[in-house]
Amino acid sequence: MLRELQTFIAVARHGTFAGAGAQIGLTQSAVSAQMQRLEAHLGFALFDRTGRSATLNKAGRRTLELADELIALYARLAEPEGEDGRGGLLAVGAIASAHAALLPDAIDAFGRALPAWRIRLVPGVSLNLLAQVDAGETDMAVIIRPPFSLPAELTWRTLVAEPFVLLAPAARAGVHWRELIETEPFIRYDRRSFGGRQVDLFLRKRRIAVRDAIEADELPGIAQLVARGLGVALLPVSDGIGAWPRGVTALDLGDDTFHREIGLVERVRRARAEEPDAAARLADCIVEAARRGGQAARAPKKRVRS
Repeated sequence: MLRELQTFIAVARHGTFAGAGAQIGLTQSAVSAQMQRLEAHLGFALFDRTGRSATLNKAGRRTLELADELIALYARLAEPEGEDGRGGLLAVGAIASAHAALLPDAIDAFGRALPAWRIRLVPGVSLNLLAQVDAGETDMAVIIRPPFSLPAELTWRTLVAEPFVLLAPAARAGVHWRELIETEPFIRYDRRSFGGRQVDLFLRKRRIAVRDAIEADELPGIAQLVARGLGVALLPVSDGIGAWPRGVTALDLGDDTFHREIGLVERVRRARAEEPDAAARLADCIVEAARRGGQAARAPKKRVRS
């Protein structure tokens, strides 16, 4: 019944079977079938069903409290204890750019503070990683800020704001960015991603018509396409992407600049008094690593002779 309990928690948070299914990757009928099995197994109803909504009844609210505890206890079965009896496993989701830019320093600092704990890195795109944190499958995730409000059970801490630039072939460096984006083939940041939605919103707000040529999600790959002269692209300036390839120029958008906000999303935790809150410590290490990275980015850089 663990799967049914996880689905039940999702339904309780989102208020409808359809909403829960969209977050955990199930159809509405599959969610409904699981809830029927859970209610049959428990012997009582969990919801007051009115129209499309599913509101917890008294028994459902009590079951939700116990379900959260059961899922947390089950997760602890996979946490091997260290020599001090306080070790375990933390699952951390992260978009690709965060793996290289933010997490190495944070994990190093965390490992020195709590050496008995292990880290499992979970790669993915922001939407899927957010759903995994929401469902309790990961402890936290570094993602792009979603264009919608987070559930009340989740918290958000901003780590870095990355400005977008227009990446263009170096030979076009002297042309205004707006002229380039309206006349050159456009290599689009995937609209299914949160960052890609920002690009799409930027274009629509400024009523800029583009000639779509390619759509991709891997930012280094998009930069390489620009370097090959296949078009121009709106991309964030990110430490996780690294240096731009040779043959491209990054054009500042001036007053029209917008940003991709990267942050840490976590579930609201109830710390247990008998053990250190390792998840909170790791989250603080990630925030501190981002702060130090921001200071380094703002520090004056030495001029290098070519």
